[in-house]
Amino acid sequence: MPHALDSDYVRDQLVARTLDLNGKRYNSDGEYVLYWMQSTHRLEENWALRAAIRTANRLKRPLVIHQGLDPSYPHASDRHHTFILQGARETARRAAQCGLSYHFVLRRTRDDDRRVVDRLASRAYVVLTDLFPTAGIRERTARFAERVSCRVLAVDGSCTVPSSLFATPEYAARTIRPKLAKLLDAAIEPVTESMPTVALDDALRVRVREMLHVIPLPIGEMNDADIAREVAACEIDHSVPAVALQGGAAQAEARLAHFVDDVLPTYAERRNEASDSDGTSGLSAYLHYGHIASAQVVRAARESGAPAESLNAFVQQVTTWRELSFNWCLRTPQYEALTSLPDWIQRTMAAHVHDPRPVLYDLATLEAARTGDALWNAAQRQLVETGLIHNYPRMLWGKTMLLWTPDYETARRHLFYLNDKWALDGRDPNSVGGIMWCLGLWDRPWGNKPIWGGIRPMVTSRAKLKFDVKSYIAAQETLWSR
Repeated sequence: MPHALDSDYVRDQLVARTLDLNGKRYNSDGEYVLYWMQSTHRLEENWALRAAIRTANRLKRPLVIHQGLDPSYPHASDRHHTFILQGARETARRAAQCGLSYHFVLRRTRDDDRRVVDRLASRAYVVLTDLFPTAGIRERTARFAERVSCRVLAVDGSCTVPSSLFATPEYAARTIRPKLAKLLDAAIEPVTESMPTVALDDALRVRVREMLHVIPLPIGEMNDADIAREVAACEIDHSVPAVALQGGAAQAEARLAHFVDDVLPTYAERRNEASDSDGTSGLSAYLHYGHIASAQVVRAARESGAPAESLNAFVQQVTTWRELSFNWCLRTPQYEALTSLPDWIQRTMAAHVHDPRPVLYDLATLEAARTGDALWNAAQRQLVETGLIHNYPRMLWGKTMLLWTPDYETARRHLFYLNDKWALDGRDPNSVGGIMWCLGLWDRPWGNKPIWGGIRPMVTSRAKLKFDVKSYIAAQETLWSR
């Protein structure tokens, strides 16, 4: 039976998931509780929203939800903006159905007023927001918490198991896996969602609108053409187009339903077959933008009746590797830097940095998929055209960069640039973890080879042993030629 919002279970979860960012006072004169939605773009299974509703109901104050989008985030483009706006459209529609006070503000240029959330915070009892270590959110939230006068609390709504239970960087998947296994059953228990018991009165609703200084975007009423026009008017990178994959909670839920019904039963056999366009979950972008909760995904998988081999393989992907990556980014200040990698990697890179490379490609050649390796080109084309790369080619795509750049720092820099610019799940802890794994993170030394040193090698010439390379390349060439 689902837990009530005022249950001990919810209280304990919130204690484990909540971080006080500034230790400032609660504003006893605050007119409402403010939830600043930054990375968990959904209303269901949203721990920060649950905390905000619980607090508002306890205080008998109304709740205000604010979400904003501006052009200043790293690699802002039509691709990311469109996906975010599609998700916000779904959030706005569901908020209207529930009677929630949800405002979406779009800044079109970099010099637009950017202190909307500060003004909202000035009249709030407390601000609750999302705990997220990448995409610039941690730094932006820290600056905000320092500026405002009331308490700011960040709540972990991304991890299935509360991230605070792992206070230091985990050494490898094998160290975090058994810890997660012990906590997973309790962490995914369902909760009955509750709504605020006090609504904004007309006068307060007017004051909130005045503090926005702009008319909130009527995102819930917009169609795809409306969203495209708004995106075109924004000061962002228009050379990275939107893709066919649509954002939003409804789309995420539909994809999850298809996956557990039609794909998960054979996931163990299909997941490494890159030529199979429907062999994986396809949920990474939805998880990155918080359009669906990982706990919901795990529950649905467990309830599907899928064979144990497929179920276990998938649950490991959506829990162990995602939460290991979140742990790394949360507990490692310079999580993207080579200097953050273990000592043995530092030694092996120092020993092999001057090894001759078989060929060197500049960034423009790599981005345009014009290398001499047809498989690598196919992976890059899939990324550019769809915003995603199949898991197995993505590992090869990352590892091969070490062979084609003059040093490890250049390889690292190119990987983050290409991934974060083109991937819908870029700037996510999971993609950070994937790139750093290509450089040896969470691994052990694998011999001592030229260029690789002790870093685990992967070469495209051996990929044919794992999947149908010819069909994969042909599919991406067809996509590229459209």
